[in-house]
Amino acid sequence: MKKNVLSLALTLTFGLTALANPIDGEKKEVKTDASTVTWKAYKVTGSHTGTVDLKSGALMFDDNGKLSGGEFEVDMTSLISTDLEGEYKGKLEGHLKSDDFFSVANHPTSKLVFTNVKASGKNSYEVTGDLTIKGITKPVTFDVSIYGSKATATMKVDRAQYDVRYGSGSFFENLGDKTIYDEFDLVVDLEF
Repeated sequence: MKKNVLSLALTLTFGLTALANPIDGEKKEVKTDASTVTWKAYKVTGSHTGTVDLKSGALMFDDNGKLSGGEFEVDMTSLISTDLEGEYKGKLEGHLKSDDFFSVANHPTSKLVFTNVKASGKNSYEVTGDLTIKGITKPVTFDVSIYGSKATATMKVDRAQYDVRYGSGSFFENLGDKTIYDEFDLVVDLEF
């Protein structure tokens, strides 16, 4: 009898624990070598474009196959310009990695962690996440579209929120045509 009561108690305890902590959904690792992160930054006299590599990433899906979460890390040391060549390319890349911009020696990675995912269409989601750049974490909201094993996201990032001050009209007056706009665009194409 004691053995049956103990067995029943263990079954109830572990059974209730399993119900309270259900393992549902699926985590899909992103293929970093097949995924791209493209940036575009704007200034009064034009713009620059480039890429930065994903170091790691994963998307989470619920039991119904709907996006439910995600987490990504970007290798800031891989930051390059794709619209320039030669000496000017090297100068821009060096400047972007310097303390004037992203301080890559001190902050070699940036991170994005999804905090809320809301379906906005059949394959579309509005995502809010915590973006960390230069050790500063701020919330961002952006759209994600998923088709099969591919996902695309676009977002605007306000660099001033991450203490990226160089040429910013938010921090300096009378920059004239030397002003670099605070917002830059990221277009992310993922394969998983």
